[in-house]
Amino acid sequence: MAEPPATGTVPPGAGPPGAGPTGTGPTGTGLIGAGPSGPAELGLTATEVAERVAAGRTNAVDAQTSRSIGQIIRANVVTPFNGLLTLLFLIILATGRWQNGLFGLVIVANTAIGVFQEVRAKRTLDRLAVLNAPRAHVVRDETTTDIDVAGVVADDLLELRSGDQVCADGTVTASAGLEIDESLLTGESDPVPKGPGDHVRSGSIVIAGSGRFRATGVGPDSYATRLTAEARRFTVVRSELVAGTNRLLRWISLMMVVVAPVLVWSQFRSVDTSGWNEAVTGTVAALVGMVPEGLVLLTSLAFMVATISLARKQTLVQELPAVEVLARVDMVCLDKTGTLTHGDIVYDRLVLPDGIEPADEAGVRQALALCACGPDRNATATALGAVFTETVWTATDRVPFSSARKWSAVSTEFNGTWVFGAPEMVFPGEPDAGSGLLLDRALAIAAEGRRVLVLAATDTVPDPGDSAPEDREQHEVTLPPDLVAQALVVLAERVREDAADTLRYFAEQGVALKVISGDNPRTVGAVAMAVGLPGITSATEAIDARTLPEDPDALADVLAGAAVFGRVTPQQKRAIVGALQRRGHVVAMTGDGVNDAMALKDADIGVAMGNGAAATRAVAQLVLLDGKFSHLPDVVAEGRRVIANIERAANLFLVKNMYSLVLALIVVVTATAYPLAPIQLTLISTVTIGIPGFVLALGPNRRRYVPGFLRRVLRLSVPTGLVIGVAAFAGDRVVRAIDPTAGLAGGQTVATVAVLVASLWTLTLLARPFTAWKAGLVAAMALVVGVILAVPALAHGVFLLEVTWLRLGLAVGIGLVAGLIVELVGRVILRDVERAA
Repeated sequence: MAEPPATGTVPPGAGPPGAGPTGTGPTGTGLIGAGPSGPAELGLTATEVAERVAAGRTNAVDAQTSRSIGQIIRANVVTPFNGLLTLLFLIILATGRWQNGLFGLVIVANTAIGVFQEVRAKRTLDRLAVLNAPRAHVVRDETTTDIDVAGVVADDLLELRSGDQVCADGTVTASAGLEIDESLLTGESDPVPKGPGDHVRSGSIVIAGSGRFRATGVGPDSYATRLTAEARRFTVVRSELVAGTNRLLRWISLMMVVVAPVLVWSQFRSVDTSGWNEAVTGTVAALVGMVPEGLVLLTSLAFMVATISLARKQTLVQELPAVEVLARVDMVCLDKTGTLTHGDIVYDRLVLPDGIEPADEAGVRQALALCACGPDRNATATALGAVFTETVWTATDRVPFSSARKWSAVSTEFNGTWVFGAPEMVFPGEPDAGSGLLLDRALAIAAEGRRVLVLAATDTVPDPGDSAPEDREQHEVTLPPDLVAQALVVLAERVREDAADTLRYFAEQGVALKVISGDNPRTVGAVAMAVGLPGITSATEAIDARTLPEDPDALADVLAGAAVFGRVTPQQKRAIVGALQRRGHVVAMTGDGVNDAMALKDADIGVAMGNGAAATRAVAQLVLLDGKFSHLPDVVAEGRRVIANIERAANLFLVKNMYSLVLALIVVVTATAYPLAPIQLTLISTVTIGIPGFVLALGPNRRRYVPGFLRRVLRLSVPTGLVIGVAAFAGDRVVRAIDPTAGLAGGQTVATVAVLVASLWTLTLLARPFTAWKAGLVAAMALVVGVILAVPALAHGVFLLEVTWLRLGLAVGIGLVAGLIVELVGRVILRDVERAA
């Protein structure tokens, strides 16, 4: 049931505690304890604010949306593999062959690219975070102004209005029907009335009434700061890509530790090496080949580019792997309000009794206009005020709306008392015959999932009780007797224009949808039908969450057969997410209210609306800044692009690591020289892995997510690397047997060209299906190789290749044979992947 306006009235004497005869209090605000010179009205002076700022007693906290510049540089420079490559670079310089030290440029290039892209992403995200920062209503020098939450200082006097989030801990100094939702703090969803002297904590939400409080805990001392820190500490997105990449790095590091000492020993005892410098060069080349120098950078870069792309579409990514995780989601739990609907309500129609007199209808409209113009306009009052704009009646007293009462009241000077609220709360007992007919119509309309409120009138005033006004809570006011229903007000929620298309997209992608809301089940069902949620044909199919079992397995069974749930508490939202995860689902949760925050935190990925509660945005991995649900398909598309493209690039990197390892093991067993020099590995890495890997990682890709990233990468890269490694060693041995003058340089030439041919073939395999830009990429890399081999100054002077027609022909032949084997193996593996997708 929609909230009635926070404007109802009571007769004289039944107004808010501390109110005068007019029901507005001495200052006309209706705030308890808000006298004209009382402490609740006095804010800090500019001098007092400056003193507190100087003392550091502000609400500013170090809540960065990204790493600092120093942290970015340190994270990209100080890495284990950078340290190893730097050490190998210094060792290779001692051999006197400067060309073999060019792999050191990889360190510089990787670091520069990583720093540049992350700084660029940082600036974008920080700018969006500033634009999305919440505001506070602060009273200073007896004037109310809106400032950034970070600008609040200790002892500031702050105003609270319906829908605000409390931004600091403090003590209430004035209240007019003030009710706080502390579900995020206590887990209890019942609203808590607050009066002067009561304590409020940051992170709670004002759901009714208004008030003021004095800030006592700001900045690091406030509950909101501790809450955000806790949420950040325990909410870590699990990324299959990051986890798989880290596991690969651990395996590679372990292999290098085992292989390195044996490799050094074998190279110094090899009959093919003529001195210590050649032995050191071979050892360094093998170790450099096993270092996946660009894989970590490529993964982070792909995430950051996706983050920047989404930022342009008003989607703030608060954790980089989040774009990947949403692409893996197979279950989306949607909060109705703020996600499927705009979160506000609009006036639909007025239902009057049959045969009503024009004068009585005019009175109804006057009463509704009076209800809409109260001092604390909530969503219902705003909807009424858009239609019922003028009234000549005068209010003598008011009772603001309370979520405990679910009604409000207004007394007039000459036209009696009018009560506006939920039908079952305004008429809890048996109504009179005239009211009963109208209430029967209310039940029929509510059965359609509509929001219905009743307007009733009486000449009798409510009983305020015997307590003094200053000791009486507003929600203790009782309904006046002899109420007669005068009209029904039907309200409607504004369904988001993009909701239907977005739900249709998810359905087409095989993602299951669940709508879970705290609203009336039939209201939720009606909205679900309006947006075309798959699997629901009637609003009556919605499940009342009060009937759901507490056992997780039993709950999961119910969830498997239903898609729409109403009257869901915050605790049940968390239970629903947990039950779905127990069944193996990757769950995304969307929401905007504080009651959604803990469920968002528990979900595999939380998506918050930009206009939602600050606490909800704090725990979410994605924030839709403009609140448009239609951005989620963009995030899914970016996630799929990241996953599929990093998988392609990872295959390229691991193929090189694998054939470097294979060659290292072969030369250890055979006591021969390593057939590739560091500069030649740099050439191979650049034209077959580095440049094409980055381009492929950032290109478009719409392949659906398929589980098993690490398994698939190893399944393709291990046999491919084995084939290329054997081909390189075979080329080195064959040319030495055919050409007695070949020596180490001739063997390295054949091995290098053979690896280049086979690796370019592997690139064509991973770049499929071909498009113009992919074909151009492969052709450009082949052209670079051709130019280098054709120009002696490059081939011999830089890359230490001694090219002859015999060696070139032999190398190309061996490379093509290896490429054909890679093609046969790759087709089988990639066909299985495409079938799974």
